[in-house]
Amino acid sequence: MADNAGRMVTPTGFWSRLITFFYKVPSIVGSATIRGINAVGGMTIFMAAGLWHIFTNIRIFPRTLQQLYIIGYQSLFVILLIGIFCGMVLGLQGYYTLVQFGSVGLLGSAVSLSLIRELGPVLTAIMLTGRAGSAMAAEIGVMRISDQIDALDVMDINSISYLVSPRILASLISFPLLTAIFDAIGIFGGYLTGVLMLDMSEGIYFYKIAHAVTMNDVSGGFIKALVFGLLVSTVCCNQGYYAHLRRDSVGPEAVGNATTSAVVISCVLILAADYVITSFWL
Repeated sequence: MADNAGRMVTPTGFWSRLITFFYKVPSIVGSATIRGINAVGGMTIFMAAGLWHIFTNIRIFPRTLQQLYIIGYQSLFVILLIGIFCGMVLGLQGYYTLVQFGSVGLLGSAVSLSLIRELGPVLTAIMLTGRAGSAMAAEIGVMRISDQIDALDVMDINSISYLVSPRILASLISFPLLTAIFDAIGIFGGYLTGVLMLDMSEGIYFYKIAHAVTMNDVSGGFIKALVFGLLVSTVCCNQGYYAHLRRDSVGPEAVGNATTSAVVISCVLILAADYVITSFWL
């Protein structure tokens, strides 16, 4: 910019900051893109390594049983509680919606299909993320900052095989089983509100379920549960395993931030994967 005498004048104030910002935009976007690609690539390699040790190291199975108890059995009560209330709410809302169109007989199919196709896998995965996934990230993160993972490497014990693979395998087993339990207890919750509380015919309720639900619906729900289990276990273990490399914090604070990031990223990926799988499955 030049004045009347032809001398260069440096912009000041707002315009100066605006021009500086636009000069920095390509650098900011480029850096963020590179970090995102590195994160996705690193997590993919991390997941592949965890899956590889499932098939190459038979010694992970005793630790897998321990993780099945932690991830699966200890989450059972929460799944039962959420499932029964979810089914009851679906039965109640579905009844008062369908009665306006004279289609109360479709309540059983509406409740069962909603649970089996969508709500069962998604809500189960989100609940397990909050309960078991956060514990994975926190436990592995504490082991990282206290140098226990480095000690495993010094003793020539593969830390991914020892810590990550059992959790991935346990998640791949627990998520579909708990999803099935969630679906069953949710359908029973719809029965409680639709049949016992609102006097709908019991025979019609179960007849519509039997004729509406197909094996394609059930298999689709289980595929979602498997994908969610793989995503949640990978993300949560990855966040804890690399807690010491976080840019925003160090030490115990890094473990807390890693746990928070693990839960948030897992929930976002669950919903994104649910949309992608539903798009291809329907």
